[in-house]
Amino acid sequence: MKDVAFGQYYPVTSFIHRMDPRLKILFLIAFITAIFLATSFYGLAACAFVMILIIAFSRVPFLKVLRALRGILFLVLFTAVINVFFFRGETVLWSWKFLTVTTEGLIFSAFLVCRLVLLVTCSSLLTYTTAPVELTDGIESLLTPLKWIRFPVHELALIMSIALRFIPILMDETERIKNAQKARGADFERGGLIKKIKSIVPVLIPLLLSALRRAEELGDAMDARCYSGGKKRTKFKKLRFGWRDLVGFFFGAALVTGVVLLRVYGVGAI
Repeated sequence: MKDVAFGQYYPVTSFIHRMDPRLKILFLIAFITAIFLATSFYGLAACAFVMILIIAFSRVPFLKVLRALRGILFLVLFTAVINVFFFRGETVLWSWKFLTVTTEGLIFSAFLVCRLVLLVTCSSLLTYTTAPVELTDGIESLLTPLKWIRFPVHELALIMSIALRFIPILMDETERIKNAQKARGADFERGGLIKKIKSIVPVLIPLLLSALRRAEELGDAMDARCYSGGKKRTKFKKLRFGWRDLVGFFFGAALVTGVVLLRVYGVGAI
C-alpha cells in the first residue's frame, strides 16, 4: 500500500515541475500512444531513453519511481507467465502436456513486461511532478471546448483531482486501520485464501466509514468557502506556455514520429 504512486506529489523545484500541466498531460498521452505503437524493442528503448531523461530532469529519486512498480508486480508476473506458457511459437524450448515454452513466447513476454513498466512509470511521474491543483486546472483547460455543449468540465476535473489526491490518503488510512486491528488480535497472514478474504472485512468497513466521513467534511469545507462550481469562476494563477513547454512538445513529437517510422519500416518488429 505504501508503494502506490498515483496521487502522490513530490515537491521539488525542477525543469519538469515548472512545465505547464496541460503540456504534461498531452505529453503523457503522446508517450502512451508511442508505447502502444511500438512493435519492437527499438521503439520501447526510445521510450525508455526519454523516460530516463524525464526522471533525471524531474529530480524525483529513481528508486522512488521504481518502488511504484511493486504495486503492479503481481500483474506483471501474471502477464509474463501466461504469455510464456501459452504463446504459440515455432521454436519449442520445453513442453509438458498443455504447457509449452517457445523462444517467441519468451520474447513476446519480455516485450509486454517492458510495455507495462513504461506505462506505470510515465503515469506515476505525472502525479509526482504535478500538484493536484495544477492537474485540475490543466484538465479543465484541455476540456474547455466541451463547455459549448454544456458539459460540466470544471466539476469533472475537480472530481478527478480529488480522486487522485484521496488515493494516498486512503492508503495511509488502510494501513492505520490494519495496524489497529492487529493490535486487537486480528491475523491477516495465516490461513487459506477464504480466511484471508474474510479477514479483510474488519478493515473494509472502517475504511468505508472513514471515506464517507472525509467526503462529508470536504463537502462542508467547500460549502463554508462558498464554492459554487465553475460558474463565473476566476483563477488566481493563469496557465501560460513557456520555453520549457516548447522543448517538451518537440520531445514528444520526435518520440511519436520516431516510433511511427520504426513501425512503418518494420525495424526489429517482433
